[in-house]
Amino acid sequence: MVARVVTVAFDGVEARRVDVEVQLVGQDQQTVFTIVGLPDKAVAESRERVRGAFAGIGLALPARRIIANLAPADLPKEGSHFDLPIALALMAAMGVIAPDALDGWAAIGELGLDGQIARVGGALPAAVAADAMGLGLICPEATGPEAAWAGGARILAPRSLIALVNHFKGTQVLRAPEPGPLASGKAVPDLREVKGQEGAKRALEIAAAGGHNLLFIGPPGSGKSMMAQRLPGLLPPLTSQELLETSMVWSVAGLIERGALTRDRPFRSPHHSASMAALTGGGLRAKPGEASLAHNGVLFLDELPEYSAQALDSLRAPLETGEIAVARANAHIRYPARFQLVAAMNPCRCGMGGAGRGACGKAPRCQRDYQNRVSGPMFDRIDLTVETPPVTAADMTLPPPPEGTAEARARVTAARAQQEERVRAAGLDPAQGLNARASGDTLDRFATPDEAGRMLLMRAGEAGGLTARGWTRTLRLARTIADLDGCTGVLRRHIAEALIYRRSTVGAEADFSRRQAHRSDAPEIREAETDQAPFLYS
Repeated sequence: MVARVVTVAFDGVEARRVDVEVQLVGQDQQTVFTIVGLPDKAVAESRERVRGAFAGIGLALPARRIIANLAPADLPKEGSHFDLPIALALMAAMGVIAPDALDGWAAIGELGLDGQIARVGGALPAAVAADAMGLGLICPEATGPEAAWAGGARILAPRSLIALVNHFKGTQVLRAPEPGPLASGKAVPDLREVKGQEGAKRALEIAAAGGHNLLFIGPPGSGKSMMAQRLPGLLPPLTSQELLETSMVWSVAGLIERGALTRDRPFRSPHHSASMAALTGGGLRAKPGEASLAHNGVLFLDELPEYSAQALDSLRAPLETGEIAVARANAHIRYPARFQLVAAMNPCRCGMGGAGRGACGKAPRCQRDYQNRVSGPMFDRIDLTVETPPVTAADMTLPPPPEGTAEARARVTAARAQQEERVRAAGLDPAQGLNARASGDTLDRFATPDEAGRMLLMRAGEAGGLTARGWTRTLRLARTIADLDGCTGVLRRHIAEALIYRRSTVGAEADFSRRQAHRSDAPEIREAETDQAPFLYS
């Protein structure tokens, strides 16, 4: 007789069905336990954990040849979560559990040698997949509250193998677990704590309103990291769809504790020594990287030029597509990675740049060489580049600014509501609700500037070598500035301010924007330009 139990194999954040088939063949002097179906090392070791778990609950494996087949056989199987379904199928084949008791259930879980069921990653996507197949899910007790978030899925979360056997025999009843807590409103530092840097704060607000990528350039101690850490406080909480997407990634990575989910947007800040695999995902089991863990949130890269060129350039594709493909010899896995990039760097290796007290004695060559460690295509994907000048003693003695995170968040929320309503009213793709994601017809309909703005943008493109990507991103940025300004159309002053934030590797584009901004009659544009870095125009 062949006993069958359903489980899953993880392909990125998707859980694909796997049928565990166990058969006892012939009689032998000793037990021979074989697992087939393209298992990895962890799955192959399941036979020893199952043997130990059976001994822990007083069961002995029969002196027969045991064959466990994981179908489909050409799908790679990775992870220790195959322990429980193999053990259940073997129990059914041995007659310990009635074979029909497992009908309608999928199972995941790692077994301890004492028969306890240990937590494994991926309970949430496994529960979602089981529900889609019309099945319930048996998972470890520690991950039951996490799996319970999968809507109406039936969940059993036993602590041990013996508790599960007793449940199926009717001598013990396992209650369905309740979903874990849903947290929101995590305390974040206030913008009022940042002294000076009003121009950088303006750029931070624009980035939050439109979901744009942002780069701070300035000497040490000028507040770059402080402002980046305050960005999550300006962002709205995750929507229900975003919460599910983000939690699925964190579940596969095994980072959800006690089933607790949060509506706070992720904020990931990897060290600059992080490898390409750490940023984009990979390794033996192709786990999600920092970029995927920041999905629907913020990825902060401090000391940007100190990252390896390979690691930085690996982010270029996901910044455009919103996903990461991890290609291996036997698998091709995709993880979502639609994050907002915020980066910070010093103007040169010594940190001080080429002006003011403590200026670098090797300027401007030191600045140029240091900034060239970041590739031009990577810079082209950054929408706002802002200088944070040194904070003076006079700045430190100033009273706290009148506006902080709460006031800025109110404006960001209003601007985002405008964007979503605009796309909804036009019947367009909701995925393009944020200005940073607008493209094609959405961009043409809502970000086309007036005649004066169009002429300014054309001259900037001709003078500064504005790329096609730079052109599109400038329009997106101008649309966000107009939303914060409460304007239905994109005007010349919005284009001018957007061009100020764009960075060209040769400086011509920024220089043209600076000159045009000074010619503008709008005082707010002249003020915006005044706050920008002089070395960007050199």
